[in-house]
Amino acid sequence: RMKSLCRSKATAARSDRTLRFLGLILAATFCAVAAGPAASRHPLKARHGMVVSADSLASAAGLSVLMRGGNAVDAAVACGFTLAVTYPEAGNIGGGGFMILHRADGSSTMIDFRETAPGAARRDMYLDAGGNPLTEKSLLGPLAAGVPGTVAGLLHALDAYGTMDRQQIIGPALRCAEGGFSVSDRLAASLAEEWPGLSRFPSTMKVFARSGSSLRFGDTLRQPDLGRTLRLIAERGSGGFYGGSVAGCIIGEMRRHGGIITEGDLTGYHTVERPPLHGTYRGFDIVTASPPSGGGATLIQILNYLEKFDLRAMGWNSSRAIHVLASASQRAFADRAAYLGDPDFVPVPLKLLLSKEYASARVQGWDSLHATASRSVAPGALRDHRETTHFCTADRWGNVVSVTFTLNELFGCKDLVDGAGFFLNDEMDDFSVKTGAVNIYGLPGGEPNAIAQGKRMLSSMSPTIVLKDGKPFLALGGRGGSRIPTTVAQIISNVIDFDMNIQEAVDAPRTHHQWEPDSLLYDRHGLVADVLRALGSMGYKLVEVPWTARAQALMIDPASGMFLGGPDPREEGVALGY
Repeated sequence: RMKSLCRSKATAARSDRTLRFLGLILAATFCAVAAGPAASRHPLKARHGMVVSADSLASAAGLSVLMRGGNAVDAAVACGFTLAVTYPEAGNIGGGGFMILHRADGSSTMIDFRETAPGAARRDMYLDAGGNPLTEKSLLGPLAAGVPGTVAGLLHALDAYGTMDRQQIIGPALRCAEGGFSVSDRLAASLAEEWPGLSRFPSTMKVFARSGSSLRFGDTLRQPDLGRTLRLIAERGSGGFYGGSVAGCIIGEMRRHGGIITEGDLTGYHTVERPPLHGTYRGFDIVTASPPSGGGATLIQILNYLEKFDLRAMGWNSSRAIHVLASASQRAFADRAAYLGDPDFVPVPLKLLLSKEYASARVQGWDSLHATASRSVAPGALRDHRETTHFCTADRWGNVVSVTFTLNELFGCKDLVDGAGFFLNDEMDDFSVKTGAVNIYGLPGGEPNAIAQGKRMLSSMSPTIVLKDGKPFLALGGRGGSRIPTTVAQIISNVIDFDMNIQEAVDAPRTHHQWEPDSLLYDRHGLVADVLRALGSMGYKLVEVPWTARAQALMIDPASGMFLGGPDPREEGVALGY
C-alpha cells in the first residue's frame, strides 16, 4: 500500500495549475472523438498516469485523483462513482460488475461485485403456468433486479487497495449530481430509445423528463436525490447504501412495483475477491475475469483456438482469418452455455476448458473452407446487449485497473429508485430462466446458470489486463453483452498479431459469432465486398449491425513506459492522462 506517499508542495501546485485547464482539454478531446475521423487517430500519450472511460466527466474525475497523488484504484473508484451520475444508462450504483487489479508488486486479484439473486428468488419465477418464459418480468421493473453490488465492490477496492478517503473520491461525482451537467448527444439518444419503458415509472419521469418528453441534447440534468445518496455513501460507507434511508427507498420501490429484494438481502450482500483467470497468447500473459463472469473463460478459449493458426499470414480481417475467429467463438460459446455458472453453487471445469490441449481437440475436424452450422457444434467432451460500460486506469507506480460494470439493458429495469435517484438493474435476465431459453442477447441458458437464492448470474463481462514479460502491457474491456469477449480477443490479436497501436486496434472494424443464433455479425461498413462474398460462399449468414461492441483500452509502451490511450470512437470515449 502507498498510504505513506505524499506529494511535494511543488507537485501539488503543478497539479492544481493543470486542473484549471482541464475543462479546455476535455472540450478539445471530446470534439476530436465525437467527430469520428475517417482515419484512425494517434493514441493519446501521457507519462505519469491515464484514465480511459466512455464519458469525459468520468475520465476527468479519475485524472484529477491521479494528479492529486492517488493511485490507479483511487482513480478507478472515482471514475466509477462519476459514471453513476453522468452515464446513467450503464454507469451505476444499482448494478454490479468485476474489477481486475494488477498491483505494482506483481500480484493480481479480481473483485467480484456481481449482483445476487434475492432470497425470495425461485427457479421458475419468470415462467407462466405452461412453463413458458415471461420475458417482460425479467427485464422491466424491480422484479427483474438482483441485489446491487457496485457500491460494496468499489468501496472494498478503495479500502483494500486505495490511498485516499471516500470524501475525496466521491467528491467529483457528488458535484456532478448536485451541480448538474449538460446532456450529451449519447445520453439524449439513449433516453429517446428507451423512453417507452422509462416513461412507465413516475420516479424516472420526475428526473429525466421535461414537459412529458425525455431530456434532449443540451438540457441540464441535475440529480439532487442521487447527490444525497452519494453524500450518505461518502459519510457512512456501505452502510449509507445498504442500510438507513437509501435502503428504505429501495424497499419502498419493491413494494410499489412488485419487487422481492428485502432489507436482509441488502445487509447480507458481500463482495468476493477471487483469483483471476490466467491464460497465455503467443507468449503474452492474459489476466481476466473468472466465473461467475463467463467472459474471461470465453476470451481465453477463443485465444487458445486462434493461437493454432498463423493469422498474420492469412491477413487482417481476411475471410480466412474471420472464419477462424467465428469457428473459435462458436465452440467457446457452446461450452459457455453448457459448463459455466457461479462457482459457489456449481463445479466449473476451468482447468480443462482453458487448457491448450482442449483447444487442440476442438480444432480437430475444423473445415477450412466451409462454415460449421451451429446446430452441429456441441460442447466439448470433458474428461476429469450491450448496456455495460468499461473503464481502465494506470498510475506511475505500476498499478493497473480494468473494470466493467453494468445494469444489463440500457437503464436497467427502467425504474429509478424514488428518493435515492439511481436505476436498478435487470440482471435477473442473465440467469437461465429456463434451460435452453435465450436471454435478451440471444444466449441460450444452461443448467449451471439456473436461478437460486443468493447466486450470482453468469456474465459476459471481460475486464482484462495483458502482461508482457510480467509487466502490464494492455488494459481493456468493453460493453456489448455477449459481444464483449470476441471484441477483447480481436483487440488483443490486432496488437499482437498485426502490430497495431492501441488506438488502431480499438478503432478497427470487428466481427462477432456466438454459436446461437447462427449468424456472423459485422460492424457497419466493416467488411469489403470481396470478403463478404467469400464468407457468404463458405455458408455464413452475414448480418450488418451498427456496432458489434464498444471498448475502452490503454497500453503501456514497454520501451518508453509511456501510457497510450485507446478510447472507442463508436461512443463518446475519452482518454485523459498527464
